[in-house]
Amino acid sequence: MADSSKSELDDSRYIVPALERGLLILSQFTRERRQIGAPELSQRLQLPRSTVFRLLNTLESMGFVERTENGREYKLGLGVLRLGFEYLASLDLTELGTPLINRLCQQLGYPANLVVRDGRHIVYVAKATSSSAPFIGSVSVGTRLPAHGTVLGHVLLGGMTLAQLKELYPEVELERFSSQTPVDVSELYQSATQISKQGYVAGEGFYESHISTVAAPVFNHSGHVVAALGVTLGAPQIEQKHKQMLIDSVCEVASELSALLDYAPAMQRHWDVPLRAVGRSVA
Repeated sequence: MADSSKSELDDSRYIVPALERGLLILSQFTRERRQIGAPELSQRLQLPRSTVFRLLNTLESMGFVERTENGREYKLGLGVLRLGFEYLASLDLTELGTPLINRLCQQLGYPANLVVRDGRHIVYVAKATSSSAPFIGSVSVGTRLPAHGTVLGHVLLGGMTLAQLKELYPEVELERFSSQTPVDVSELYQSATQISKQGYVAGEGFYESHISTVAAPVFNHSGHVVAALGVTLGAPQIEQKHKQMLIDSVCEVASELSALLDYAPAMQRHWDVPLRAVGRSVA
């Protein structure tokens, strides 16, 4: 019965073309391409200009796009932002994790953040800073970065098999962002697996040469990695005298958030092993 229902939902007969086209228009706007004109959208989507014009008018009336000052191009409107915030607010992960990273930020004096994976990217869903922890880097809630090129991304990829990673990254060579970026999927798998085994990562100058990150995985009730939680240091290297304290603090908070998501590994219940020591066995 369930299979029958699924096949019905997957049936293309139940797709609404106008809705699909409207969402495709919204998906064309990116960080690199913030303003797009109707002719370009028509060309990209292979749709008649009249159709694109009507879709843009509808999206504009609902606040999802706005005309630019020259009146010839469009940009995303506040309606999209409202949807984004409502989505983040609806996540148990964000709701439960925000007070924890706020506490971690105050405790350590460094910005703390919570990220999830969306395909080949990581997305910042919560971030905490304070007067004693000035803003570091250019990330904010909603920022997307390449998963394979970031420390936090390697944490999130730690639960994947080599076959799954090859499907996600079919190219022979990966795009490089620094000397530490994996050159190919095999190297990416080795890095993600090592992080998963030890249950944390302390990455120095990985994506940006002047930024270091200490992070740990967050698990859900099924034992799957659903987020990465970490702190950001505005330094190319982590002071050795503080390193273990930072690792312990981050792992403790990540473990606390995992517990709130009903993660309870049997090994930890029986032998009280720290989360970072059993990360791989339950990922």
